Amino acid sequence: MCDESKFISQLREKQHQLNNILDSFKNLNLLVVGDLTLDEFLTGEVERLSREAPVLILRHEETRQIPGGGANAVYNLAKLGANIKVAGYVGDDIQGEALIKIFHSANIDTTGIIKDCTRPTVTKTRIAGHARQSVTQQIVRVDRKSDDFPCPELQSQLSHYIESQLYHVDGVVCSDYGDGVFTQSVIKSSLNHHLVVVDSQKDLPRFTGATLFTPNLPEAELAVGYAINDEATLWRAGEDLLGKTGAKYMLITRGEEGMSLFSRKDNKLEVEHIPAFNRTDVFDVTGAGDTVVAALSLALCSGANPWEAAVLGNLAASIVVRVFGTATTSVTEMKEALNIYLEEN
Repeated sequence: MCDESKFISQLREKQHQLNNILDSFKNLNLLVVGDLTLDEFLTGEVERLSREAPVLILRHEETRQIPGGGANAVYNLAKLGANIKVAGYVGDDIQGEALIKIFHSANIDTTGIIKDCTRPTVTKTRIAGHARQSVTQQIVRVDRKSDDFPCPELQSQLSHYIESQLYHVDGVVCSDYGDGVFTQSVIKSSLNHHLVVVDSQKDLPRFTGATLFTPNLPEAELAVGYAINDEATLWRAGEDLLGKTGAKYMLITRGEEGMSLFSRKDNKLEVEHIPAFNRTDVFDVTGAGDTVVAALSLALCSGANPWEAAVLGNLAASIVVRVFGTATTSVTEMKEALNIYLEEN
């Protein structure tokens, strides 16, 4: 679908401009509204089988805690150098305290994080073990979360905070993982900014009027109700999604096939295909979508056109998928990766 030689030529012409866009990230202010998750990784060495039950006994070695879900989008944006405000909920628990502490260490403004005493901080604890001199493998995952929505008072409090910040930020990112943040009032408040990027796993029309959406292929298929398995269905999906959401732009991320950016000009559908920067050194795609959203959103806020923004989002993702687990990247790493890509091509 994409003429890669033409794409590389465009990159060479744009390299200086793309580097300037990256340099501008540190001057930007963004508000992220999201479902905040704490990812825990508990590892240990297998000692023996328990006498109490046929289960492994692990001798604990390490517990790591990192931002997950919408919190990963927040963290990615901060690591790219921007000034970030976050709006969402945590529980009145040690997991919420841990997440806020991580944000503070990255100079993220947590004034908009509201403690919900009736619901726990969404936490995903992965327990992994290994025998001596063997590979560590995940054994079980324990999730803490509530299916209840926040009470109306907390919803109103979050909406008021969002509205109070709209005139102080260059853009709004909505990171929707379906954990209760995006009630009707919160969505309405978030959409009052002129530049809103939405990353949502389902029911995209709730955010009708946002600037740009970033569904991956399965999310796009869910939204349109049919399989996207060739160029014709991809074009049809892009047109249908623009119609369903009223968005200016629709970016469908397609893994090793790259990305497809859809828009309308003079009532005519236009598409630009962007190939993947990295197809071979892919070890873990966990959180890569959040990285795309972070770099793309900052680029748009800096004045980049949607193609430039999508290219930088794609570039950022190509870096983090080389690392096991949820990862972030930096402006320096992105510049180096772009330079290496052009040297090799």
